[in-house]
Amino acid sequence: MFENLSKTINSINQIQVSEVRKEVLLPLVDSIQNKVKANQEIRLNFICTHNSRRSHLSQIWAQTMAFHFGIKNVFCYSGGTEATAMFPKVGETLTNQGFQIQQLSEGKNPVYAVKYDTNEEALICFSKTFDDAFNPNSEFAAIMTCSSADEGCPFIAGAEKRLPIRYEDPKLFDGTNLMDAKYAERSLQIASEMYFVFSQINSNNS
Repeated sequence: MFENLSKTINSINQIQVSEVRKEVLLPLVDSIQNKVKANQEIRLNFICTHNSRRSHLSQIWAQTMAFHFGIKNVFCYSGGTEATAMFPKVGETLTNQGFQIQQLSEGKNPVYAVKYDTNEEALICFSKTFDDAFNPNSEFAAIMTCSSADEGCPFIAGAEKRLPIRYEDPKLFDGTNLMDAKYAERSLQIASEMYFVFSQINSNNS
């Protein structure tokens, strides 16, 4: 794990996850634990409307926390109800929090490689629909990170489970003097909740 990212994760220890949010997160804990017990691969597809902010933050932090807690066979993805682009402030925020990010392509929908550890494979991040060929088409949990995607997609083909874990959109603060702080805050909230989720997993029988 990169040193600055380890420092961020150590600070996440001090972010309290409320009892209300724990209730929201426990179905995801149960879903992952059941897969671990069955020695099955764990596929998590985080879905938001534009696959530009919250779904990418969730995908990246979930994969990172699985690695941090030594939970094997976890594969995290993200998608939207439409494709736009990963918002640049997301990459900037994650870089500030210790990730190493390389932009692999130009254009309207750039591709980024996001690394949390020197020896681990990079996460390939770009905006795509949730049913894009890059994502799994069966045996995955669909995690709805915003209300509009949750309400607008009553059916996710191939999903074994559909779990609403909604986050407020930092886009609300775009162009304001609170923008940097709110993106950092939302990223750390998601990080703290993914920390909680994977800290609950007993991997002894995996």
